[in-house]
Amino acid sequence: MVLIILSERDFDYELQALVTGFFPGQAVKVIVHGEENSAGEPGITLDIILGQFKIYADARTSLYKINYELDVTGSGNWHKHIDKAAHPYRTYYKNVLKKLVFCLLRDFPADMLPDGITKRIPAWGTMTGVRPVKIVMDQVLGGIGLQEIKKSLEDIYCLDPVKAELAMQIAVREAKLLANVDYENGYSLYIGIPFCPTTCSYCSFTSYPFDRYGSLADAYLDALEKEMEYSSHIFSDRKLTSIYIGGGTPTSLSAVQLGRLLKSLCKYFPVGNGIEFTVEAGRPDSITEEKLKVIYGYGARRISVNPQTMQQKTLDIIGRKHTAIQTVDAFNLARKTGFSNINMDLIIGLPGEKEEDFAGTLSKIKDLSPDSLTIHSLVVKRASRLRDTDGGYGTAETCKSLCMENMLDMGQEFARCNGYLPYYMYRQKNSCGHAGSTGQENIGYAREGKECLYNILIMEEKQTILALGAGASTKLYHMGMGQVERSENVKDVALYIQKIDEMIGRKRKLLKDF
Repeated sequence: MVLIILSERDFDYELQALVTGFFPGQAVKVIVHGEENSAGEPGITLDIILGQFKIYADARTSLYKINYELDVTGSGNWHKHIDKAAHPYRTYYKNVLKKLVFCLLRDFPADMLPDGITKRIPAWGTMTGVRPVKIVMDQVLGGIGLQEIKKSLEDIYCLDPVKAELAMQIAVREAKLLANVDYENGYSLYIGIPFCPTTCSYCSFTSYPFDRYGSLADAYLDALEKEMEYSSHIFSDRKLTSIYIGGGTPTSLSAVQLGRLLKSLCKYFPVGNGIEFTVEAGRPDSITEEKLKVIYGYGARRISVNPQTMQQKTLDIIGRKHTAIQTVDAFNLARKTGFSNINMDLIIGLPGEKEEDFAGTLSKIKDLSPDSLTIHSLVVKRASRLRDTDGGYGTAETCKSLCMENMLDMGQEFARCNGYLPYYMYRQKNSCGHAGSTGQENIGYAREGKECLYNILIMEEKQTILALGAGASTKLYHMGMGQVERSENVKDVALYIQKIDEMIGRKRKLLKDF
């Protein structure tokens, strides 16, 4: 266990995330000076004093102690009346505090740690959030030169040079893709379909097996249309940039139900006219020719066919009730229907998979030649069955055997050799191997012209996202302030149907002054 003792309860969340990155598999407890530690004897203790002008930190075990002190003011130009709680000084203070702790732990000798505690240096440095590219993107859009950006990533945020290069590459690509889009004055639409053929063992999303909850589908579509009707008036004076229908698995619905959904969409929103339109078809066992024709007929031109892996043994373990052959058949059927922009999702770190398994999957994906490819790192979240049914799956010891870092590199090399460029990325805080460079990134790769604008806009928080359906989160972006406000819909399908007027009321409250 790692214990952090603070002089006051501030920046505790950020520090806890940073320290967790150094010590995989260790519990990290935060207390304030004078507060009793009820978590047991720590293997390593960090003592941090958050002074107005100086920060003091020490790290100690029974074998060793190291301490650093930092003059926060640097040149001494800060005045006494400046409050560290005030923005932008708070952001500056947070960055120098995290860098101080990063350097302290980086320099702590690994052989002076107690048995059972291993140290890794996080490749993403002090960036503990899920959107590291957002910081870089803001700098690119602000006209800052790439050399200066790289210097700040390595000097301020302590990024490994390889990660700094990746973040800059993606940010430059994103900026180029958004250059001809009036995203600041537009909005995007997300529609959630929370049904799936079955629930995968690793899944923590809002999804309900269709064989048990399918009887609610028509009532769900009734409620969804009601939310569509209200929401269509909210931004009638704004241009719709993109539409994304996700889930769950939208193709869990029957062809008739899909047609009903898409007909309502076209009734209330301006589908077409160059608007990007994605349907996440998802599970191959839910895809039929009739459904694909319905989707194509209502104007969607980008879909996802998501195998996650092409290893049949893994598909059986994780509860994907389809075969690798069905994935090939569904993909070819989509091509035959006319889809020229097909994405495929893969997951690295699935139970039992080694590098050779992932190499086999990539070989089969190469034969299909999708237009874009998203490679995810496995996340074992509290809401997933995998956490409960597979003992300690997701712990540091398990992660070491997964060779996820090699798989991540294999995916990047595969993309490079087959004409795919990274165009968006985010990180998962609870991914296997979260602590180091292993398994942190989820990266979207695409061939030229096949990128998904919606993925960029929602990940970098550059546009308001109007979200409809159970579990959907509307994100209102305030351009001038760079802030995002949210309105969440309930996740439970039956509650969503029952409380649809309340969901609409939440949106009305959020958007009344927008």
